[in-house]
Amino acid sequence: MDKLIYPCIWSKNNAREMADYYLSVFHNSEIADENDWVVVLKINGQRIMLLNGGEMFQPNPSVSLMYLTNSEKEVEGLYERLITDGKELMPLDSYPFSNKYAWVEDRYGVSWQIITSDEKDIIQKIAPTLMFVGENNGKAAEAIDFYTSVFPKSEKRGVLKYTGEEGETPGNVQHAEFKILDYLLMIMDSSYPHSFDFSEGVSLVIECNTQQEVDYYWDLLTSDGGEEGMCGWLKDKFGVSWQITPIVMKDLLQKSPKVMEVMMTMKKLDIQKLSDAAT
Repeated sequence: MDKLIYPCIWSKNNAREMADYYLSVFHNSEIADENDWVVVLKINGQRIMLLNGGEMFQPNPSVSLMYLTNSEKEVEGLYERLITDGKELMPLDSYPFSNKYAWVEDRYGVSWQIITSDEKDIIQKIAPTLMFVGENNGKAAEAIDFYTSVFPKSEKRGVLKYTGEEGETPGNVQHAEFKILDYLLMIMDSSYPHSFDFSEGVSLVIECNTQQEVDYYWDLLTSDGGEEGMCGWLKDKFGVSWQITPIVMKDLLQKSPKVMEVMMTMKKLDIQKLSDAAT
């Protein structure tokens, strides 16, 4: 069953080209949906949305996609395909935390962490991973508490903290996992200087069944310093971008072009007004 939360990658109006590329990289992949605005890809059954957004934003390593497998051969194969016309952020090698691991930025600027793990520990093949840098550095633990308080079906799955021997701030989060809406996310702090931060380049989509759910997530995620955006987009107090969208949005958009016109005037989406525009 599809999860109600999944990542969205902003593309330079080349979402189909990107989708075809990922179909060639990941063997168990398919196009689940496509229209003028987005291509929805499934990799190992997990949804990733590719948005035809233009030149305004681009993905960066503040949100990477962690791909977990128990096969060193699969890590090596994915590395070879993703590094082509891309760049290496951490070399393919053995590390204390994994027998085979690499961090790669592909040709479209999307960051992938490819890692071997024990089969029993792989509850989700692809997990978006948030890296807290700059002014956010040191706030990863606070973010876990915040997100797991907002979302139902949440679970904290353990926190590994820096000791200081790594050249990082002792007590900051080296790696942690948590679930929201039964969807696995990973998170880390990094005190090294970086030229990037959270942006609309990679956002997280939440599909809502009711207006009550839309209102709930919108109000809580924009609280305490969050920012409202247009068309159902918002930034939370850490700067992470979210899209709060009705699950019926796809069907409404197919009924009438007026739905898109009305949506473009909205910040928080109003299901009733969008439904009226579809008739």
